[in-house]
Parts: sequence; structure tokens; C-alpha cells
Amino acid sequence: MQRAYEVMFIVRPDLMEEDVDKLISTLQTHATNGGATVGNVEKMGKRRLAYDVKKFKEGQYVLFTLNSDGKGIYELERRMRVTEPVIKFITVRMDEEQQRLEKIRKLRAARAKRPPAEATAAETENPAVTA
Repeated sequence: MQRAYEVMFIVRPDLMEEDVDKLISTLQTHATNGGATVGNVEKMGKRRLAYDVKKFKEGQYVLFTLNSDGKGIYELERRMRVTEPVIKFITVRMDEEQQRLEKIRKLRAARAKRPPAEATAAETENPAVTA
């Protein structure tokens, strides 16, 4: 079963741009070999970290959006653990979030379609008195 995932990882800040591109292409290859399909790759640039990670105060952020079963994600995470330039990573399953947002949209749409029953009932019970 294919599910949607976002994988964000932080690369060492002292790595050259060419090396970052090479690392990204290598990780994409490992993900596709594991059975994942990479939808989008976004390089977010160098940013300051909230706390020191492996004695680094900054890092280069990269975001993968991909569809995969568990095996593809497992393979990608395994490779990132042993890759020295990757200092931190996180994987988030997005299909649950998308289902939750869709459910909220449907509830809001159903509420918007209903006329306010309390306002019409109050008008019929207490007609305006003219003097």
C-alpha cells in the first residue's frame, strides 16, 4: 500500500553545494531502489538550528515528498543514519493528516449548507409588535 510521506533532513553546513546535490541524488536513488517514488525535492537552504546538533549551529535543510510503502522509507532512513553529512532527519506520514483535513472540510461544508434553525424559530415565536 503506497502512502504519502515527507522526509526532512539536515546536512552539515560546511558541505559544498555540489556535494549536497550529489548527496540528494544518492538518497533519491536509494529511495527509488527501496520502492519509493520521489514526488518533490526542495532545498530549503542554510538555516540556524534551534540547538546544537553534533556541534553545528547551522544546517542545510532538504525536504523530500514521496510515496512509498514501509520498505522504501525503512531503506531511506537506514541510509541516512549511516551517511556522515546528514546530521538529523525526520519522517512524517502525510496521508493521515490529509484524511483528517478532508474530514474537517466536509464538516465545515455541511455546517455552511444548513440554515440556522434557531434564528428562524425565534422569529416565528416572537413576532415583532408594532405600536
